[in-house]
Amino acid sequence: MTAYLLTNHLLNFVAPAALAAFLLVVFSRLFFGFLRSKKTPVLSMWLQVAINFAVGVLVLVAGLVLLGHDGKMVTYVGLSVAMAISQWWQLGGWKR
Repeated sequence: MTAYLLTNHLLNFVAPAALAAFLLVVFSRLFFGFLRSKKTPVLSMWLQVAINFAVGVLVLVAGLVLLGHDGKMVTYVGLSVAMAISQWWQLGGWKR
């Protein structure tokens, strides 16, 4: 496998985590103002994206190791749940 193909495979492997992390933070910031006061979130937007991305990649790697195949729906459900819990924790939802 060439370096180009390896890079392509790795980027395609982490693409769902990257897109989900970005969209999760954008939509949570959009709805954050509607659901709470005008208090700003503690962490910056890009730090939240980076944390959610790291959580997502860890879930994808765990799904690959445990299931032996990439792209199983159980892995994507775990990705969604883990990133939602991560974003909830970052926004201080546990303080309620």
